[in-house]
Amino acid sequence: RRRRMPCCHCWEAVSADRLVTMGENSRRQEGATVEHCIFAFDVLHAHFGRSPVPPPMFPTNEQYPLFVTWSKRDSAGARHLRGCIGTLKAQPVEAIKDYALSSAFNDRRFQPLQLAEVPLLECTVSLLTHFETAAAWDDWQIGVHGVWIDFVDPSNRARNATYLPDVPPEQGWDKQETIDSLVRKAGYSGPISDALRASIRLTRYQSTLCKLTHEDYLARRAAPVR
Repeated sequence: RRRRMPCCHCWEAVSADRLVTMGENSRRQEGATVEHCIFAFDVLHAHFGRSPVPPPMFPTNEQYPLFVTWSKRDSAGARHLRGCIGTLKAQPVEAIKDYALSSAFNDRRFQPLQLAEVPLLECTVSLLTHFETAAAWDDWQIGVHGVWIDFVDPSNRARNATYLPDVPPEQGWDKQETIDSLVRKAGYSGPISDALRASIRLTRYQSTLCKLTHEDYLARRAAPVR
């Protein structure tokens, strides 16, 4: 089975202690909504049209760690990752604007997004919540938790990396495969031993997400305001 490229590039490195604090603060929020995705598409259209961004249709006094993901539909109707960048540091939710553009144009895995691709796009906005320090590297649930790992490699270099909750089930990974992939994502290329896994400090978190295709975006933007 062909696996899709895993999502999520983290924009800032954040300590695990800071992550837990952010999770406690974010539990009171409602989560991702279609208005967040509409705003991301508004930002993209404004960029290509060199026009002002319409004001967001959601409260802007909330803060979240967040990710914006763009995927593109191919000729067979399958969707493939086109860009994904976010942050594990709590930001005003209006920062969706910054990450919508960063994921479209600054994800180093891809060429910058082109105007002709916009009609084929789907946007996903993920707002992250419920950060907890895990008891061990495997103290989390596939399909429920995102995972952030911190470890020091044998050369005494600190490393970290994260995957959003939907990545392991999309890739068909078990817990060990997920952690080993994160170790590689963190830039460590040496042998991955039981001792290395045991040294990992893992923070688990959850996310709320909303998806919106460009077709649905246009339909919602064309609908009369009530």
